Amino acid sequence: MRSENSYNSQRSDGQRSDGQRGEGQREDGQKTFVRRQFFRRRKSCPFSGQNALKIDYKDVRVLSKFVSERGKMMPSRISSVSLKKQRELAQAIKRARFLALMPYVNG
Repeated sequence: MRSENSYNSQRSDGQRSDGQRGEGQREDGQKTFVRRQFFRRRKSCPFSGQNALKIDYKDVRVLSKFVSERGKMMPSRISSVSLKKQRELAQAIKRARFLALMPYVNG
């Protein structure tokens, strides 16, 4: 008796039991092809490492890169800022707004 692994864990409908699509045939006779996962490059924090930007509430040019055109702070998943630096960045933006160096709302 063969195990499921010896059959490459593939079912007759072209789907593999581990969720990935394998090459096979559908019921209507057409071939299916493998879907490759999108390779996503790991983003690095712009405030970490050598020659990194410094977070300073007086440096409005740097802070404005992390604020949307509507005046909202960019989330770290989009700006690729680490959690620790995101907290510092948020505090610097809030200080700059309080001192009227940056607007609270654009538009």
